[in-house]
Amino acid sequence: MLSSQGRAVAPGARGCVDQRLRRGARPATTYPQSRDNPDRPHRVAIVGGGPGGLYTAALLKRLSPDREITVYERNAPDDTFGFGVVLSDETLGGIEHADPVVYEALKAHFVRWDDIDIVHRNTRHTSGGHRFAALGRRRLLEILHDRCRDLGVDLRFRTEAPPPDRLARTHDLVVAADGVHSATREAYRDVFRPRLTPHRCRYIWLAADFAFDAFRFEIAETEHGVMQLHGYPYSPDASTVIVEMREEVWRAAGFDELDEAESTARCAKIFTDALGGRPLRSNKSAWTTFRTVVNERWSHGNVVLLGDAAHTAHFSIGSGTKLAVEDALALAACLEEQPTLPQALAAYEEERRPVVASTQRAAKASLEWFEDLARYLGQPPRQFAFNLLTRSRRVTHENLRLRDAGFTDSVEREFGCPPGTPPMFTPFRLRGLTLRNRVVVSAMDMYSATDGVPGDFHLVHLGARALGGAALVMTEMVCVSPEGRITPGCAGLYTGRQGEAWRRITDFVHAGAPGTAIGVQLGHSGRKGSTRLMWEGMDEPLPDGNWPLVAPSPLPYRPGSQVPRELSRAQLTDVRQQFRAAAERAGQAGFDLLELHCAHGYLLSGFLSPLTNHRTDAYGGSLEKRLRFPLEVFDAVREVWPGERPMTVRISATDWAEGGTSGEEAVEIARAFAAHGADAIDVSTGQVVSGERPEFGRSYQTPYADRIRHEAGVPVIAVGAISSWDDVNSLILAGRTDLCALARPHLYDPHWTLHAAAEQGYDGPGAVWPAPYRAGSRPPRTGRTDAPKPRLTLHGPRQDV
Repeated sequence: MLSSQGRAVAPGARGCVDQRLRRGARPATTYPQSRDNPDRPHRVAIVGGGPGGLYTAALLKRLSPDREITVYERNAPDDTFGFGVVLSDETLGGIEHADPVVYEALKAHFVRWDDIDIVHRNTRHTSGGHRFAALGRRRLLEILHDRCRDLGVDLRFRTEAPPPDRLARTHDLVVAADGVHSATREAYRDVFRPRLTPHRCRYIWLAADFAFDAFRFEIAETEHGVMQLHGYPYSPDASTVIVEMREEVWRAAGFDELDEAESTARCAKIFTDALGGRPLRSNKSAWTTFRTVVNERWSHGNVVLLGDAAHTAHFSIGSGTKLAVEDALALAACLEEQPTLPQALAAYEEERRPVVASTQRAAKASLEWFEDLARYLGQPPRQFAFNLLTRSRRVTHENLRLRDAGFTDSVEREFGCPPGTPPMFTPFRLRGLTLRNRVVVSAMDMYSATDGVPGDFHLVHLGARALGGAALVMTEMVCVSPEGRITPGCAGLYTGRQGEAWRRITDFVHAGAPGTAIGVQLGHSGRKGSTRLMWEGMDEPLPDGNWPLVAPSPLPYRPGSQVPRELSRAQLTDVRQQFRAAAERAGQAGFDLLELHCAHGYLLSGFLSPLTNHRTDAYGGSLEKRLRFPLEVFDAVREVWPGERPMTVRISATDWAEGGTSGEEAVEIARAFAAHGADAIDVSTGQVVSGERPEFGRSYQTPYADRIRHEAGVPVIAVGAISSWDDVNSLILAGRTDLCALARPHLYDPHWTLHAAAEQGYDGPGAVWPAPYRAGSRPPRTGRTDAPKPRLTLHGPRQDV
């Protein structure tokens, strides 16, 4: 529904579809298709007469007029559910190129607007520049019905489609556009292998007989809990209204006992201010729970899934109609350009799957934001509005600035950004340490030490990144004992010689990059130790020279890995002392911050996760017991670490595996460390068990940091696929994190932070160029890329010479 959440097609994907369908955009009578090619589908059955199925029928018939196309729709022509449909500029561009007749008909009925209103605690904030286009769903269907009839499509209403296997035998192609409850998909469930994930909110589609003057989000804090309204106009005198709330709020408010009319009246009363006291109306409206549909395959033989039958994305980011229309465009194009049907269906899926996956990731972020809306109610008003607008991570700080600079400036002023200062260049204080900006060079294992001693490589590696402008540069995991190394190349702090080598590096950072802090991450490999260097075989045991491993329980990391010994009480005492001694050396070496590594399946992480801690003594079982040893180590380190210097703790907030650490437990873990004196939690995920199934994506770990920050009330460091300064600004300004740690971007560009400042035109205390580098603080000039502009335009007959 919310088309302003960014592009719904991958860069270049829309262009490919448009270019291919332009060949079919000429009048049908001038572009006949022959039946001489048996590999092109001639008899086509389409199951489902919604917008996706109808538009597919129109496109295929337009491209090949002699096709026999039948659409089966079990409802009457004027039966429809829901009210308005929002389409993006990308989708409309594809329609315009593929079928100008449909586009012109749609354009005549569009309602367009630019603004989004967020109303929270009697305050309205408006953000402009979002470019929406909507029309009534019934009108859309009428336009598509007329187009299909004009082209000669056989529309069969009030008709159940024959069984899928019979259609597949009697037709060249079967398009299953039969919705989220697709019977076709279920008939071939073993092939398509669908996954349907229910979510935590109930919602109902309603309508109001007036037009909102903006896309409106309104929050109602009731005695039963938080409810929200999503509203937008779809005609000059009507608006779609969706009311949504958590399941437990829905039940507490008694909606589970109300009929359709009673629910409609109750919603109108709750949101009477938004509606101006006017009523709502329904159309076979029922409370439902959104379900995300994902299929492992989209086609089987000559049967292909389209629209909600193949995938769903939550209405808060984009309509299912929009995705279905884009599916239709891609399917028609692939059928035209590929020589055989199997190749066409494979190309269709290859083209659409990554686009849909990206949309579903954004939709998941959006729907989870609304599920957890209560978490953000206490934010400052403008920050709350900014957080809502950027919830899916598709609309970003820079994108929003381009749309509405005034709104973005007001959010920055409320946040405390000095004029001309991007959020990422505001300072942040941890105990006695003030960081001059919000960028951290994340800890990255380099596997380049000799006998645990950091050498010239570490001096250059960490020194270069310290010169690059980040506020805090973290070492790799520095091991507390020889047996606690991951590989023979891991650095340590278990000897005086190692401490002296680290002192050389911290001295350089403090002298060569004044204002840059350097932190040390202390850890013990646990069961993931005694392995080869990463580029020689990650997590593979050494071919020889292995050392014995210890862990909370005698569980190997993966098949073929060494089996560790379960730590005895005496060994726990020894390990605790090793951490304490390493912390003392770290303090003497001049580090500004110490981070305790309790993530990624290493020793302390192994105690926290129920998948790796099977102990039955005082250090295993309940979360309280699993926390006991990591907290004992933290206390031992905090006791010797200088009081004015901060300590952070890195945790894995989820194991990405069934039965692992839950979100609720991650919050409790963070609370426990904060209660013992941790100044911030570095929130990572996974790498605890080898069978994990992470959900990768841009800034994919940030929601875990966000939750911990708001529920545990402790500062957090977000990490994980944060790659652009725009992401950093967005996350900081929305209040989802306090600091952002970036790893790979700093491998690609040691001066990432300074370059981010230059690209934003920022020159201030948050990004100080070293004096020898000052001349490079502006991007270098490149060759001329502009061309002389035309100075004169001649009008009149063309003169051919």
